Amino acid sequence: MTGRQRERRRGRTGAAVVAAGVMAVVGLGAGGCAGGDAVAGDSGRGDAVAVLRQAADRLVEAGSSKARTSMEMATGGTRVTIRGAGVYDYRKRMGKLRVLLPQDPAGATEHRPITELLTPGALFMKNRGAGVPPDKWVRVETRSLSDGNLVTGGATDPFAAAEVLRGTRSATFVGRTEVAGTGVRHYRGTADLQAAAKRASDGNKPSLNAAARGFATAEVPFDVYLDDQGRIRKLRHRFSFVGGQQKNPVAVASTTLLYHFGAPARVRLPHDDDIYAGRIAEE
Repeated sequence: MTGRQRERRRGRTGAAVVAAGVMAVVGLGAGGCAGGDAVAGDSGRGDAVAVLRQAADRLVEAGSSKARTSMEMATGGTRVTIRGAGVYDYRKRMGKLRVLLPQDPAGATEHRPITELLTPGALFMKNRGAGVPPDKWVRVETRSLSDGNLVTGGATDPFAAAEVLRGTRSATFVGRTEVAGTGVRHYRGTADLQAAAKRASDGNKPSLNAAARGFATAEVPFDVYLDDQGRIRKLRHRFSFVGGQQKNPVAVASTTLLYHFGAPARVRLPHDDDIYAGRIAEE
């Protein structure tokens, strides 16, 4: 098998196993929206749209941070939350998260934590199960995923989440509040994924373009909290898409918390020999 064939196979099988293991935890539901006129600042002066479109740049200036993520999915009377924690280097566009899947609805299986390495254009996962040896990694091209890995991996890449704001169409300044003891400005608005993809860094353009095509709607409602340096402290997106065998749009709320800016964020990618190229069974 040639290297290119192996790469395509990894992308297909990796995407299938993530969708099976993460998104099949529940059968899913519907979406929502938000927005408003552009205002900013404590007194309502300024341009909130311009401020939010530059929020990703403020993270690059900060260099790195620790991150916590959560992804909430619900349908009928069932609700699950997938949580992650780790570090991210905004200059290298690389991060490392430890992701915890919820217990199976029947309560019989406890999932091992999944280690995820986030890089421009690719997602690496370890302890994925589904027949993958425990010492091997699964590699997935994020542009091969219909949501650009904003949802499928169970955690939204923190920098990709920030770059969604580059497509901000409307935003309203809600007021000042606190996040984890830090004074912040709360904004609420709507971003357009196609516009975000045009303004995004080279590493995130393909993923955001894939999400713009694959989601039920290119509009993404959000709430974001910026500190006095313009850095994102908390960001909550509400995505709507059709995933897996679901016929109706799926509603997912993804929340990212960023803190300890400047924290060491070393990410070492696996060697080619450590990446699993065999068949991945669906769980």
